[in-house]
Amino acid sequence: MKKQEKRTDVISWDAYFMGVAGLSAMRSKDPSTQVGTCIVDSRNRILSVGYNGFPAGCDDDSFPWGKGDEDPCNNKYFYVMHSELNAILNFRGESLAGSRLYVTMFPCNECAKAIIQTGIKEVIFFDDAYQMKPEGRATMRMFDAAGVKYRKYEDTNRCVKIHV
Repeated sequence: MKKQEKRTDVISWDAYFMGVAGLSAMRSKDPSTQVGTCIVDSRNRILSVGYNGFPAGCDDDSFPWGKGDEDPCNNKYFYVMHSELNAILNFRGESLAGSRLYVTMFPCNECAKAIIQTGIKEVIFFDDAYQMKPEGRATMRMFDAAGVKYRKYEDTNRCVKIHV
C-alpha cells in the first residue's frame, strides 16, 4: 500500500484570516458598506472578530441606515460602530498586544487610535478605497509614528470572495 502524502495546496494564513474577516462582514446590516475584522495572535489563533453595525442594545430598526439626510442625527455615521472597534471591544482576553488585525477595508483614523492603543502591531487590509482620503492619510501617519505595520492583502484567489 502506497503512503498517502498530506495536502500541500492549502490556503495561506493570510487567506484564511481575510476569509474570516470577509465572512464577518457578511453579518453587517449596513446597506452600503459591509466591513469585517479578524484579530489573531502570533500563534495564528483567532482572538476576536467584528463587523460594522449598531452597538448592542440599539435596535437595527430604530436607527437610520442612510447617509444623505441634512440632519446628521438622521444618518448612520453617529451610530454605526466600525468593525475594528467592534472586534477590539469583543475581545475578552488579557491583551491584544503584538497581534495582527485583518480587515476588509483600510481603517479610519478613529479606529487607528484604538488599534495603536491596544498594541496591535500589524494591519492587513483588503480594500484601500479610503486609504488616500484624509482619514486614511491620518491613519498612515499615526501607524508610521507608532510602529504599526500595514499592508494590502495579496489576493491568491483561494479565499472567500470579499465584497466591499
